[in-house]
Amino acid sequence: MEISTKKKWYERIPHPYILLFFIVVLAGIMTYLVPAGEFERTKIAGRMAVVPGTFHYIAQSPVSFFDLFKAIPLGMIASSSIIFITFISGALFNVLESTGALENGVGVTVKKLGADSYKKLIWIVTLIFGFLGATVGFENNIALVPIAVFVAIALGGDLMVGAGMAVAGIGMGFATSPINPYTIGTSDMIAQLPMFSGAGLRSLFCFTAVAITAHHTCRYMARILDDPSQSLVADISTEGLRLTHPIEEYHLKKSDKLVLTSFLIGLGIILYGVFKWKWYINEMSAIFIMIAIAAGLFAKMSPSDIINKMIQGAGNIAGGALVIGVARGIQVLLDMGHVSDTIVNALASPLQHLPTILSAILMTLVHSVINFFIPSGSGQAMATMPIMIPLSDLIGMTRQTAIMAFQVGDGIMNLIFPTVGGLLAMLALARVPFDRWFRFCFPLIIKILLASWIFLTIAVLINWGPA
Repeated sequence: MEISTKKKWYERIPHPYILLFFIVVLAGIMTYLVPAGEFERTKIAGRMAVVPGTFHYIAQSPVSFFDLFKAIPLGMIASSSIIFITFISGALFNVLESTGALENGVGVTVKKLGADSYKKLIWIVTLIFGFLGATVGFENNIALVPIAVFVAIALGGDLMVGAGMAVAGIGMGFATSPINPYTIGTSDMIAQLPMFSGAGLRSLFCFTAVAITAHHTCRYMARILDDPSQSLVADISTEGLRLTHPIEEYHLKKSDKLVLTSFLIGLGIILYGVFKWKWYINEMSAIFIMIAIAAGLFAKMSPSDIINKMIQGAGNIAGGALVIGVARGIQVLLDMGHVSDTIVNALASPLQHLPTILSAILMTLVHSVINFFIPSGSGQAMATMPIMIPLSDLIGMTRQTAIMAFQVGDGIMNLIFPTVGGLLAMLALARVPFDRWFRFCFPLIIKILLASWIFLTIAVLINWGPA
């Protein structure tokens, strides 16, 4: 007699490609149902931003059936730099993994700290990735994700523990960073506030968010150590990510030290380039290629072997790279149908009639919804902050508080939206399916949102200013 078990709602989440295609179709339908409209725009620091109070409806321009499919290659073109850095990250990691230096480095680290001290290592690694997210950015750290996975497996954890430390750590650091140039920098410019002002309260919020992330990952780790059947990714292969020797046998050879040194020097160059020359994804990709070549040569691999390993690594990540273009196709369709501005206007308008604290909290949710359709931090800032800043003035909310509400809604939800290309790329490198990640990360998002609302309430009560 067969026993049928009813699946929980989160177990019904389809494959990311299927989910995204459904959303593409929904976006196409919205161009028929949502009135087309637009704001007038003006240049602010070389970029187009909306002019508050200029929203008006225009003639409906629904997309065609053919446009649903055309939006996918157009999305790939629009997000090509992220797709390429994903391919190159896969190539780099495969070379590093093939040299053996990465495994030996992780093995030596775990041997020195002790595998029993997993909580300490999870906190250290999460804080490191949180710092990188806060300072270097989101997509710029894609190539580092497998390192955390290696550490997690060495500690007796699973792929999800690695993703928790790296993907969630990077995401939370980036989302709450006091010096995020895409969200805070752009918003400060629009609000005419000193660049990166209010860093004190934001830094405390950033540390709190990353700490909650580390604690969340530690609790999951403790649960699977106590009962391995609780693992969300027990059925997924970890081939190439496991330590192949007893922990006592690990040591660093001369070639390992050279490989790891070249990797660290490359990261140092990237950090310098980001802060000194405002480097972004294309420059990161170039450095990753250079690191892969240097690492292969230091490990005495032939040029042909280096190329073959890079091609193999890029091939392994192809599914995660191409799905980024499908996700971007959603925004392409909404822009083609001229309904993006209508959505922004409809969501922002009701906030002016609410109490200030409630408006601040609801502002995070409004930005969260908008973020689903406009996942770019700077893009959403240009589309929404010229509206939200005057709105905050009208309801007695400081501009600094309005920017924090935007930062929360835009950044934190990036960790559970399938329209965020960088997230899909990182999960692909960690070998974690989106539906399993959602089950792990959704409770974490709730915790961070609650913490953010406490910080926003404090900001309103103290009338948080620009300093």
